[in-house]
Formats: sequence, C-alpha cells, structure tokens
Amino acid sequence: MSSKPAALVFDLGGVLADWNGIDPLIRLSGGKLDREAAREFWIHSPWVARLDQGECEPLAFAAAMSDALQLDIPAEAMRDQLENWLAGAYPGAPELLAALKGRFRLAALSNNNALHWGKIEREFDLLQRFDALFASHLLRLRKPDAAIYRHVEQALNLPGNQIAFFDDNIECVDAARERGWQAFHTIGFEQLQATLRRQGWL
Repeated sequence: MSSKPAALVFDLGGVLADWNGIDPLIRLSGGKLDREAAREFWIHSPWVARLDQGECEPLAFAAAMSDALQLDIPAEAMRDQLENWLAGAYPGAPELLAALKGRFRLAALSNNNALHWGKIEREFDLLQRFDALFASHLLRLRKPDAAIYRHVEQALNLPGNQIAFFDDNIECVDAARERGWQAFHTIGFEQLQATLRRQGWL
C-alpha cells in the first residue's frame, strides 16, 4: 500500500470514459494492424501528436489517418467514426469522483482533442467534478512527454510523490513514475476501482 497522496490524477479515455480506438482500428485496417500496433498508433503517430497538441483540426487528422493507414475512408466519415469511438463515461464514474472529492484534490490529465473534449463537456458529467483539468490540446503538451507532468506538478503546487496517477497506457505510467509520481496502470473502470480499493483510498 502506497502513502496517501494529496491529489489523484486520472486519464479519461480507457480509465473513466469508454473510449476504444483499438478494436475499430483493427477492423478498419482489414487485419493489417494487430492490437499492439493499433494501440501504438495512438501513442507514436506524428499525426496523433499534432491532434493531441491542438496543431491540426479533427477533419485534417481524419484525412491523414485514413491515408497513413490506407483505410480508404473519406475524411468526414473517418471523423464521424472517431467521435463515435468515444462512447460515454463508464457507469459509476461520476459517483466515484463524488466519493473521492473532498478527501483528495482531483485532476484530469488527458491526451485529448477538440472533437472529443467538446463531447465530454456536453455529455459525460465528468469535467465539473475535477478541481483541475489538464488537456493536451489546450496545453499544447502531451503524455508521455516529461513537460506535461512538470506542468501538472507546478499547477497543483505538489511534488511528484504527493500525486497518484491512473492511466491505461504503460508509456504514460512509466513517464509519471520517472517524475516520482505514484502511478498505476489501470485499463478500464473495474481495474481503476480495484486499484483505489487496494490502496485504501476508496
């Protein structure tokens, strides 16, 4: 069991919200991409980095994505699919944050974009439950680059060991650990809940 942190910092997609860009991408590729290759596309693609950092519009990204992966899908249709892959908050996620609020400072740290962020604001009942929001496309910084973790530390005015972080991508977890954060690799809402309970924080 880790020491109790001052702040809990959550990724959104794959942790508190139902985002699956892996299985649909495998299907659209006709099997050319396996699960790990599809996952790594979202971490390592230069076009994803540009989208995450607010350097290109979702429609331009959709066109580039379709071209790069040889998906043969018009840009508008690809953009619509991308929006639909973000399905909603996991059942119980708003209630979880409500249960934690007051005992911890709560923050979201998400690689995100204008398309998905707008949908989360309108439909998910999550963002207003945080004390601080760190979205890559607004900060022009993205995980797993060290600069975004430094930014969070400075904004929260906390050392890394006072921050607990939950993310579904191991690269982002490893980068947080390098900063001294208490970082946990959790995939899906059930793993998140189990980890919080195991630490005695829920």
